Amino acid sequence: MRDEFAKQVVEQGDDDVIRLILAELCNVTRMGFAAVARVTEERWIACQVEDRIEFGLDPGDELNIKQTICDDIRQCGQAIVIDEVGIDPVWRTHPIPMLYGFESYASLPITLDDGSFYGTLCVLDPEPRALSAKQTVETLMQYADRVARILSRKEVPPANSALDACPAAGGAIAD
Repeated sequence: MRDEFAKQVVEQGDDDVIRLILAELCNVTRMGFAAVARVTEERWIACQVEDRIEFGLDPGDELNIKQTICDDIRQCGQAIVIDEVGIDPVWRTHPIPMLYGFESYASLPITLDDGSFYGTLCVLDPEPRALSAKQTVETLMQYADRVARILSRKEVPPANSALDACPAAGGAIAD
């Protein structure tokens, strides 16, 4: 692990209920990868993961924040849901799906009880999946809320929680 902050993030995610939520999320959505990520202005750290597709991330692993869609979520405070990258006019040429090789994706903000932004609940898969239906997005948001309640009970180191202007990310953005 890179430093004490990353260690604290892993400790926050070391929770049986969060692991069960990620497994349930993969089952419900048929997605192969789910993660809770701590997202700050400068960092993306895996807090907890369920990896059924050998995506290759473990708790404590980091991605370059500027090479994530989660950075857009941090800035917007809204969910981004993509059913099928290959046919989406905005996402089919976007560098992030190409970099990581996913075809379907959803990322939802995790907002703590005090109103601060913690990070994201992400799911992705190399196959297209129907995720953008209103009921499915509402279910995904409920999972993010459950994770937020768990993390709100833990000591969370502060990070920049300001919502900057939302970039023109395209795709489905849920309110």
